[in-house]
Amino acid sequence: MTPPPSSAGKTWDAIVVGAGHNGLVNACYLARAGLDVLVVERNDWVGGAATSRSLYPGFLYSNCSYVCSLLRPEIMRDLELPKHGLQVVPYEGGVILKQDGGYLGTFRDHDAHRREIGRHSLRDAEAYDRYSAEVIRQCRFIRPFLLRTPPDPTSLKPRDVQELLYLGRKFYDLTETEMADTVRFWTMSIAEFLDEFFETDVVKAGFCISGIIGTALGPLSPGTAYVLLHHYMGDVDGAIGAWGFARGGMGAISESLASSFRASGGTVRTGASVDKVLVENGRATGVVLDGGEEIRGRLVVSNLDVKRTFLKLLEEPQLPADFVKKVKNFKIRGSSGKVNIALDGLPDFPALPPSAPFLRGDMHFTDSVERMEGAYDDWKAGRWSADPFLDMMIPTTIDPTMAPPGKHFMSCFVQYCPPKVEGHDWTDAERDGFAKTVVDQIAEYSPNFKDLILHMEVRTPREIERETGLTEGNIFQGELTFDQLLFNRPVPGYAQYRAPIGGLYMCGSATHPGGGVMGAPGRNAAAEVLRDLKKPAKDMSDAYPVL
Repeated sequence: MTPPPSSAGKTWDAIVVGAGHNGLVNACYLARAGLDVLVVERNDWVGGAATSRSLYPGFLYSNCSYVCSLLRPEIMRDLELPKHGLQVVPYEGGVILKQDGGYLGTFRDHDAHRREIGRHSLRDAEAYDRYSAEVIRQCRFIRPFLLRTPPDPTSLKPRDVQELLYLGRKFYDLTETEMADTVRFWTMSIAEFLDEFFETDVVKAGFCISGIIGTALGPLSPGTAYVLLHHYMGDVDGAIGAWGFARGGMGAISESLASSFRASGGTVRTGASVDKVLVENGRATGVVLDGGEEIRGRLVVSNLDVKRTFLKLLEEPQLPADFVKKVKNFKIRGSSGKVNIALDGLPDFPALPPSAPFLRGDMHFTDSVERMEGAYDDWKAGRWSADPFLDMMIPTTIDPTMAPPGKHFMSCFVQYCPPKVEGHDWTDAERDGFAKTVVDQIAEYSPNFKDLILHMEVRTPREIERETGLTEGNIFQGELTFDQLLFNRPVPGYAQYRAPIGGLYMCGSATHPGGGVMGAPGRNAAAEVLRDLKKPAKDMSDAYPVL
């Protein structure tokens, strides 16, 4: 816990609520522009969902967010994060283990991946080049919008008109066929999209993974093709779509952000839970902590999700009724769990060749779209999946600093896990049953796995929400469906990071461009704050390219 600053009665230039990565990114840019910024965080540590926790002697757990790719390179450069200790190590690929004893490897190298697909289907290997070209084309179309504030399509302000023209020009640069494909892509299911390229179940399952991670939708649900694109928009060392481990766990990202913030003169106060936002004469003037302490600020930026910001920190009469209704209707549905495991050694997977690099990437056991959709069916019925989809990794194969010599840390991200079990709150016994399902599935492919377990941390949406403040444990702070993107995120008319109350801003993943450890919402919100203050937006000269 960080002790409170000694300057009693001080009024800060800006108070940022929540030291998650977007809150820290936002605070960094504001501090670098010369503002006196305070970040208040209810936990005794920074990072929100991007943390490294020591929960078993000698081990560091990335106990929520677990892999890095989406963090914008512009932010890493602007805030000098490598100088503050951040190092991202790319992993080489991964594997899907099949029920029949076979496997499909995945490789960072395009040609190696193509050859591996060819072991299962020569037709699919030929289609892989077409698939990759189409996904990259979609990435190139959307990536320029990540660090731009969405326009208000109902506004005639010059800046909104300019941004709409920019959007329109990007769209009309496409051919007629590309326009049609783009609109279809944003609205179709990931399964339908993959059916246009591939024929083999395990190949389709491999590409389907990024379309369902973290979302309360199944592979046959419309809109999941865009979720795949959202996960492909990141890069590591310039390789688009690549993923890596932050050395020291995901908390290394948050710690580097906090270090950069402090180096710019900012203050972080942990152990400070905000009870409400102070509003006077229709304007945010500070926050009130749970113990009743008032902290004054000329403006307030909330890194909390849209429901927590407006339904918990404010009173409904302080807000427009139609705005409150839309906030209540914003879809935030928990669908994920997490099981973190300390291991006494490296598990054996007899189906894999001894020299294969697959253990140094992500591992999966769901080898068909049908099995993924079946897991989603369980979630719709209010049950954790009897045959869950796991995104399993052993980061200590690349980063040995997270465990003692010879030991390993395993991260298991689990789909699908409901926020309530058949309508009631989770019990500890049900949480243990969920963990047993996960462990039993891994043991089907690794005979010595159970004998290696030293400790487990089991997190249903109940535990994720309790620690990180993510409503229902939704890692994106809201579904990434077409009706909740761009100028509709989080609420039409309020997609430019400003609240209906003067001096109150939003910077969390519930705003454009959405979730993941990306930092773009925090950076974009800072640009809007500085624009309102008419402050020079240092390090943001490339935020709005000339039309």
